[in-house]
Amino acid sequence: MIDKGHTKLSIVKQCNLLELNRSSLYYKHSSTSTLNLNLMRHMDEHYLEHPYKGARRMHVWLTKDLGYKVSLNRVQNLYYRKMPLRSILPGPHTSKQNKEHKNFPYLLRGMAITRPNQVWATDITYIPMAKGFMYLIAVIDLSSRYVVHWSVSNSMEAEWCSSFIQETFDKHGHPEILNTDQGAQFKVMFLQRQFYQRM
Repeated sequence: MIDKGHTKLSIVKQCNLLELNRSSLYYKHSSTSTLNLNLMRHMDEHYLEHPYKGARRMHVWLTKDLGYKVSLNRVQNLYYRKMPLRSILPGPHTSKQNKEHKNFPYLLRGMAITRPNQVWATDITYIPMAKGFMYLIAVIDLSSRYVVHWSVSNSMEAEWCSSFIQETFDKHGHPEILNTDQGAQFKVMFLQRQFYQRM
């Protein structure tokens, strides 16, 4: 677009007319080293078979299995910025406890579970997908191991958990005890007491 040999328009005027920054004409893109190209090729191939691996596990594989002597910083830069790749697994601290939330007592210790609807248990897990993952929540009757109700979502939020539990109670009644883990989503649900409205 810019004609450096133009006899009537200087480079400055041409840049002004095209609304281009003049410094972009002089910038030379730095080439990627052969080592980085080889590392990225290996990581790309390995990622297709192991999309759950993050930069740290990719670094272990490159150094221990393939024998590359490279730093974690280099692998992280290539993995996250140059390529960019992301592990399909959820990030850390998805069940990290909020210190402001109350700890509820564990009511099942030493209890004999002998009849249906005495104790239900619920938990959340994730399902790896081709491009990310989905969350699955389910309620199970601990006496019969019957799956009372389940739901799938692309985000793990307290509102989803709360509405799911309320929907379960609306459809199937309610147990004497609902057992959950100490995850933040369930704690918010208990604190809001939305599902107690029908109990």
